[in-house]
Amino acid sequence: MKKEFTLLSLLAALLVMASLTATAFAQDATDTLPAHPRFARLLPHLSNEIATPATPLTTWNGSFKYAGVTYNYNMVGTAPSTGTSTTVPVFIIPIALQYKTGTTTTTFSPETLQSNGATAVTNTTNSPIFQNMDWKAGDGTDLGTTQYEDAFQRGNFWGQVKTATGYHVLLGTPKVGPLQTFVVPAADGSVGNEFGVKVGLADINWFDSKIQAIMTKVKAIQPNTLPIFMTYDVYLTSGGCCIGGYHSSFGSTAAPQAYSHFTYIGTPGAFSQDVGALSHEIGEWVDDPLVVNTNGNPVQCGILEVGDPEEVFANYGDFAYTLNGFTYNLQDLTYLEYFGAPTSTSVGGEMTFHNNPFHLSICSQGG
Repeated sequence: MKKEFTLLSLLAALLVMASLTATAFAQDATDTLPAHPRFARLLPHLSNEIATPATPLTTWNGSFKYAGVTYNYNMVGTAPSTGTSTTVPVFIIPIALQYKTGTTTTTFSPETLQSNGATAVTNTTNSPIFQNMDWKAGDGTDLGTTQYEDAFQRGNFWGQVKTATGYHVLLGTPKVGPLQTFVVPAADGSVGNEFGVKVGLADINWFDSKIQAIMTKVKAIQPNTLPIFMTYDVYLTSGGCCIGGYHSSFGSTAAPQAYSHFTYIGTPGAFSQDVGALSHEIGEWVDDPLVVNTNGNPVQCGILEVGDPEEVFANYGDFAYTLNGFTYNLQDLTYLEYFGAPTSTSVGGEMTFHNNPFHLSICSQGG
């Protein structure tokens, strides 16, 4: 997987704050374990009482059969066999978390400068999540010069894409909103030290209510867009630490608003370093956007969370790529083969984008 890229220009978007309360429930089997590297998926907050938006997210439906059971899924974009390209507009909303103890105030902000002199926000928009590189599969097949998640999805359905070469699921040039600052109540978080990093800790349900407030008030955020909320040196908590990111949806049952959060940890080697958590969450949004089934896309070993099987590895499933002078760490993602789809589905019949040798059988985990 070689390093070729095309820089995209950045746009600005004005976002405003509001207050809202909500209740969310994490679906993580290890929810009560402290200091455990993990990601979450929150149950959607959907209502039939909310009018259907005019611009739903573009999705398609597919299925595969395993052990006599048919598993249906709903994914972002159009069917790979059509050979068409879909681009989803993206908002990045940087969130600073602030903690006050007596006369001491500690702030964790995505505008913090990194080793290359750029902010964490700039490094994110310049990463392979949004910029083009040339990607090759484990068997050497050229998946194209494109974004990371698109290359993953092309490899995921290479059995069709190899002849329907125009197929893409792309993220638009991110519109970066102004920094929002949340003061974390003592009851909902504190400053801690996890994985050797000084971090802010915040309850995921408290945090989710705050970002839903933003989406409710910003008219430009519509179901056909993807708002991404970004924190820096922060882990969310729910019965214990540490959640690096999550995705969910809310709003109209007929056309839910999908959204995601990720944290950018500025310390190399730590859980959720740079855009590792973002690569995880966008991969899961592409394959499980929570549009049709509030329980997600069910498979025989749970739900179609394509990044979760990589959490068990010592490096959290991350692979390093240098782009524009900065080294990014992108998490490996599992193909449909891992969940029981026919081996003719993905490129080379592989089970993961990086052809992880530890995934030797369906729904297996190892390290």
